[in-house]
Amino acid sequence: MNARSSLAQPDLVGRLQDLADGAAGKRHMHSAMLGVQSDDGSINLRVAADAAEPADAYFIASITKMFTATIIMQLVDEQRLDLSDRVVGLLPDLDLVGLHRHDGTDHTGELDVRHLLHQTSGLADYFAGGLEEDFKQNRDRSYDVADIVDIARTKGANFPPGDRNRRRSAYSDTNYQLLTAIIETTTSTTYAEAVHQRIAAPLGLTGTYAADDESHSPGNPPQRLHHKGQPLDLRRALASERGAGGIVSTLDDQLRFSAAYHQGQLFDPRHIAEMRRWNRLFFPVDYGYGVMRYRLPRWMTGFRQLPELIGHSGATNSFTFYAPALGCHIVGTLNDLHKPARAFKLMMKVANTLRQANT
Repeated sequence: MNARSSLAQPDLVGRLQDLADGAAGKRHMHSAMLGVQSDDGSINLRVAADAAEPADAYFIASITKMFTATIIMQLVDEQRLDLSDRVVGLLPDLDLVGLHRHDGTDHTGELDVRHLLHQTSGLADYFAGGLEEDFKQNRDRSYDVADIVDIARTKGANFPPGDRNRRRSAYSDTNYQLLTAIIETTTSTTYAEAVHQRIAAPLGLTGTYAADDESHSPGNPPQRLHHKGQPLDLRRALASERGAGGIVSTLDDQLRFSAAYHQGQLFDPRHIAEMRRWNRLFFPVDYGYGVMRYRLPRWMTGFRQLPELIGHSGATNSFTFYAPALGCHIVGTLNDLHKPARAFKLMMKVANTLRQANT
């Protein structure tokens, strides 16, 4: 069994290992990694299954958005940004003309930082229905923010900026590529360096770095991604994902980051309430500022009260979530682009196991 634990409940290790083994054993799956840690330190374990070890690095995909949102809020704390700042004013060297065109009107000048964070910009998602298929077909290539703007501009916007008074968000990786560009322009440094200086180094995240950053890579190459069990070589594309989904990390580092994030150690904790202003994304997931809330209604759980989870998932079946009711952080990955809903199912099984252990 691949596990490390300091548990008062020794059987919990075996139960979580069984969950990892079961997830890795499903059709087309290749591996599974899982980490759980409680706020009080009574639970602290890592397990892995099949072709993975608990110390392996992996691509965290869209969990990266939590890092990007963190840096944006730090810049707000430093009064170098305001959430109402217009995007066109922050990115004067980027051709944004016509980026947000909806029903014949160009709304690009109305876009602000909050729209990007909260996924209420209405901008088309350059990844879904386009580059996503390239990933699955193992077509590797580099792209930058200008390329992304061109793709989104061609697709056209989905709705005017704002939540349309319906408290709805629409997921678009384009938003977080633009936030990445804003971070670089505001800090006069690269996104990779901002992640290192502002998050990884202060928290001691020795296995966490942006995929395009060789200077801070610890020499622990990430687990290779798969799609339906087939290995992928997407080094250039993953590096191009940057602040939308381009960070590499480990179970240990993700648990440390999750604890710091939810304890308000990375930015003024007074922001947390605003960042959790939930909009409906897709059932049963809500979206805040770079963070998700996952809640299943009781009618879907046999009328059991399962805890809500707050954090983020990724298209690679990666997940970093906190269960406030349990005081536990749950992180991991299946390292596969096939059926990303499997990550949520695995998390809820872990949360239910932890809930049963506490009763």
